[in-house]
Amino acid sequence: MSNQIMTKETLTKLITERRTIKPVNFNGDKVSEPQVRHLLEMANWAPTHKFTEPWRFIVFAPERVQGFCLEHAALYKAHTPAERYEEATFDKLLHMGDKASYILVAYNKQTPGNKLPEWEELAATACAIQNLLLAAQAEGLAVFWSTGGMMSKPAFKTWLGLEEADFPMGILYLGRTDESAKGVRKIGIEEKTRWEY
Repeated sequence: MSNQIMTKETLTKLITERRTIKPVNFNGDKVSEPQVRHLLEMANWAPTHKFTEPWRFIVFAPERVQGFCLEHAALYKAHTPAERYEEATFDKLLHMGDKASYILVAYNKQTPGNKLPEWEELAATACAIQNLLLAAQAEGLAVFWSTGGMMSKPAFKTWLGLEEADFPMGILYLGRTDESAKGVRKIGIEEKTRWEY
């Protein structure tokens, strides 16, 4: 019984203390490749209907992080209309990985002939990302899940060599931090729940 209580407490702690840490708040300390491989292994245990396992990850190792950021910023500059282009956004994209050890791009891969609703596959990939985030929390690592920049643009998919049906779900910046973020929920669960008896 005590093992079950400890497991429940540990899980509760992981879930409630997991927070997004922006890359600017990373400290530059390195994350090891075995740690990243462990996070990916945990992601792979997400729920999946009919075992389609639609989640995919592209891992940019430490020596490729700056190249990713340079290309991401260049894509923004090349594919943003002049009236919407902002130098501050370019600089932000260029320096997002300055203190990151790894960058992972998570995307949804549609199985050929798959008859499952698209939302189920997207939900499964989101669950894989959440597994990864919780595993990172357990390892004491910092992660920023970005859905901005060029991620949803066709040029980004082309650059990564993704297929038309592939759907990018996030750019995950991975590092370490000295900061501890406090969590907050603006609406309690009772206001989000309807009980039927």
